[in-house]
Amino acid sequence: MEAPLIDVPAGTVTSPIGFTAGATAARIREDIAERPDLSLLYSDRRCVAGAVYTTHRFPGASLRVSREHLADFHAQALVVNSGVANAFTGERGMADAREMAQLVGEQLGVAVEDVAVASTGVTGWLLPMDRIRAGLPKIELSRDGGSELAHAIMTTDTVAKEAAAQFEYGGVTYTVGGVAKGSGMINPNMATMLGFLTTDAQLEPAVFPSLVHQTVDASFNQLTIDNETSPDDTVLLMANGAAGGEAIGPHHAALPLLAAAVEHVAVTLTRKLARDGEGATKLIEVRVRGGATLAAARRAAKSVAGSMLVKAAMFGNDPNWGRVLDAIGYSGIQAEETRISLALQGVATYRGEPVPFDDADLREALAEEEVRIEIDLGEGEETAMAWGCDLTPDYVRINSEYTT
Repeated sequence: MEAPLIDVPAGTVTSPIGFTAGATAARIREDIAERPDLSLLYSDRRCVAGAVYTTHRFPGASLRVSREHLADFHAQALVVNSGVANAFTGERGMADAREMAQLVGEQLGVAVEDVAVASTGVTGWLLPMDRIRAGLPKIELSRDGGSELAHAIMTTDTVAKEAAAQFEYGGVTYTVGGVAKGSGMINPNMATMLGFLTTDAQLEPAVFPSLVHQTVDASFNQLTIDNETSPDDTVLLMANGAAGGEAIGPHHAALPLLAAAVEHVAVTLTRKLARDGEGATKLIEVRVRGGATLAAARRAAKSVAGSMLVKAAMFGNDPNWGRVLDAIGYSGIQAEETRISLALQGVATYRGEPVPFDDADLREALAEEEVRIEIDLGEGEETAMAWGCDLTPDYVRINSEYTT
């Protein structure tokens, strides 16, 4: 029997064997000049890699360069800058993103086509390439550098988001690690959201399209902070095979274990992203069961998590459960009002009709830092989850002062 999935204490994107990272303060934005803002992730061997990108009609230049470089499902390095998104920057932005990849390829001795690029921050600003050229050689790569990268990719985030997990198969221990950033402008349709996942498992390229998309659909795509989507959203997975063992292909018995580990790390990061939403005081987790289809269950869950009225009610500890039913009703799924059951913090409020509850007790329960909304649609067997946060006055303050 294989060992169960376990979390790696203080795990990060460099927890898998063969990955190193580092960061420096390149002064990409003068108003946050002392903060690390330029980082590298590197594998000591070429990786099989794949990504999911924003569905934004005007994707950023760095994302477009990464999409070109990852077309062959291989990568060995990633360069990320924060502070400036390199979006809506025309041909100059494309040239800058390509130069970043070229500089990293020369510095690390890898093919430029094996360098992915990511940028996050203010849109419409050009990258200060003189500072990036000067900053890249200052980055020192190390096995402990994953946390440096996690901090360097932050913008309005207040904490770094990191996680790692391990599982065993055939006597080999495999590790999956990851980091993510994002606090506002998050409603991934794969926001300003970036996620980077690594593993030391050996994977066949044929595994990647379904593995990455299924992971993102169950995690990052079920996250909403403010119903906004950024032009730079990227989730990248790199597998270098450094742990040894057999190559894991589409029909390999270890693939479900690997997929579970990748999804576990992604969900852990998703919860951390939701908890750190701009101005947020609470994590909101929406659990839906009884969906006629998986798509319907996911759509209902995300509609509730993204409802501004639900988010505002949760900030005020207001047990206004009718707003949850309202969000289900306009989500576009097939559902019957009389079949739905609803509970807030484990307290039943609706079972086809209103259920009496103690208003004061529920208000007290809603004051906790995590709020759980449970819904049974009564239509089928499918389940889904979504994550969000409450809506606070600080969200407006942060986004009214973003460039000032």
